[in-house]
Amino acid sequence: MSDWELFLQEVSWFLEPGESVVVGEAQPWSRRSAEDLPELSALLGSTTLTPIFVGDTAYELLAWGPSDDRRGWLCRPPEEVANGGSFPQAHKSFWKLCGGIVERFGEPDTWWCNQDQVLTAQATRLRISEVVADYVWLWEGEGLKLPINPDEYYAVAEEANGNLTLAHRDNGRLLLFAPDHAFEDVTPLDGCPPYSLLTIDDVPDLATWIEACAEAWRLQ
Repeated sequence: MSDWELFLQEVSWFLEPGESVVVGEAQPWSRRSAEDLPELSALLGSTTLTPIFVGDTAYELLAWGPSDDRRGWLCRPPEEVANGGSFPQAHKSFWKLCGGIVERFGEPDTWWCNQDQVLTAQATRLRISEVVADYVWLWEGEGLKLPINPDEYYAVAEEANGNLTLAHRDNGRLLLFAPDHAFEDVTPLDGCPPYSLLTIDDVPDLATWIEACAEAWRLQ
């Protein structure tokens, strides 16, 4: 069974009825590594890449592992346009290799679970200040003020229920905005109520987050 067939077996809802699909030839990973992201580089180095077109939309199916335990990501191709603007170096390094993850199969338990967009250009277009404005009552109800400037952050992942993973545009500092969550190993940001802005224990920044998730995908 091909990687694409394995993907559709698990992610059966991905294709709409009648959508046209062109599946290219599977090929070994041939792009260079990201020196500042060694776990990601090791994972991608073991990858088989299958080009996919769904209608006019291009994807790349990245998959790895033995034939009886394949897993992988359906990704956007690398997008040079995404490298413009203010983003931390870890995200720019990722974008040179991969345009971001829109679906997964054979998924281990990582911070990327249940995310609709991971490290995509589409996620970055969300206006964080507008999202947070709808929840400012969380702070006002506790007599607190929002302790960050939301315009300094952008979304690196969107969860299906609306929770967001945020990164600082300059230093890559990582935060969760999670009014609806059951996460463990998280701590409310100083000056924030419990279900608002959180830090992830031992995952302070974007590079650490990417590396931790890539390691779990490679080893589990």
